[in-house]
This record gives sequence, C-alpha cells and structure tokens, in this order.
Amino acid sequence: MAVRIRLTRLGRKKKPSYRIIVADSQSPRDGKFLDIVGTYDPCQNPAAVTLKSEKIEEWLNKGALPSDTVASILRRHKATA
Repeated sequence: MAVRIRLTRLGRKKKPSYRIIVADSQSPRDGKFLDIVGTYDPCQNPAAVTLKSEKIEEWLNKGALPSDTVASILRRHKATA
C-alpha cells in the first residue's frame, strides 16, 4: 500500500478550501483517508495554512510521500517557521 500526503477539497463552488490528508494512493480524492494533518485555504490573502508538524513528521518517517502541491506547501511553511 503506497501512502501519500495530499489535498482533499472542501468548501462550496468557487470557494475552495482543502484538508491535507494521509491516504492510500489509489483512493479517490474525496474518499477514505487515514489521518488529517493540516488545512490549506487559498482564498485568504495570504493563503492560510495550518499544519500538525508532529503528525507530518511521523507519516514521513513511515514512508508516506507528499504530492507536488503538498511538498510545495511544506517547503513554504517551513521557510517561514
């Protein structure tokens, strides 16, 4: 089972917000997931990001791979933290 850290969409039409989740790579975008490790709201200025760093580190140590978008969010957030 390949595990990915990726986004799942919430919100209404034209007003997206996202959860950063840990899920099996073959599950659908808004399907079953293993853990919620943060949120991302691109509609705010600047974009609002909340991360549970200890959970993210735990999953990365277990071998979970972040998607390209989540990797970019993690890099940007760690640069400011």
